[in-house]
Amino acid sequence: MCCAGTVSLGELITRTAAGVVENAASAASLSVLDERIADCFACPRLVAWREDVARIKRASFRDQEYWGRPVPGYGPEDAAIGILGLAPAAHGGNRTGRVFTGDRSGDVLFAAMYRAGLTNQPTSVSADDGLELKHTRIFAAVRCAPPDNKPTPEERDTCAPWVHQEIRLIRPTLRVVVALGAFAWAAWWPAMAAVYGTKAPVPRPKFGHGTLVRVPGGPDLLGCFHVSQQNTFTGRLTPAMLDDVFGRAKSLAGLA
Repeated sequence: MCCAGTVSLGELITRTAAGVVENAASAASLSVLDERIADCFACPRLVAWREDVARIKRASFRDQEYWGRPVPGYGPEDAAIGILGLAPAAHGGNRTGRVFTGDRSGDVLFAAMYRAGLTNQPTSVSADDGLELKHTRIFAAVRCAPPDNKPTPEERDTCAPWVHQEIRLIRPTLRVVVALGAFAWAAWWPAMAAVYGTKAPVPRPKFGHGTLVRVPGGPDLLGCFHVSQQNTFTGRLTPAMLDDVFGRAKSLAGLA
């Protein structure tokens, strides 16, 4: 498999759920965490799927070498905005090695971020295309591409310590989290409890596009429909709606 982006594969290989807990918690920097995420083999179903996709490939990418590993987060360590997604796409992040890169969902996301002044360019096609994020870090609740874009609850929970540690490492500057879709929204509450020691409100707020939850002691949570083709092609999520979300996120983060 190729070594995409800036991630260099480390010597510490994670093969169990207990190993994820230990290796995530002991990662003292984002660079170390990214290396350890890329060397995770803790979920057998996801490992088999991501590697099958990388071996068989899509016809239009048959001449490319796929990443075929877990996909780390991307963005500066002093991010004020976090964008939390579901999981890498089989022929997007699983191919390129960078989250939301090389697929149509990423095309929509990064174009909107560029309009908001959160990137230096409107496209993200490969891990070496020069993309830089401004004040923003993107990461996924599950780091491997899942079959049918549906991780199991066990896979979600096994992967959770990676995202929890990522949030801990950017906690000093993190002011708002944009949850892309209901899966990411649900993943945020245990992350908030693990990192900030703050329980979710009761009853737990329901996901909705534009829904804002402000919890004392933690970053604001802002809901956004996922940038999937199902949402963008049908008009459920429009460019104007994304512009509004990122405008609000910048304001909440003190960047507007």
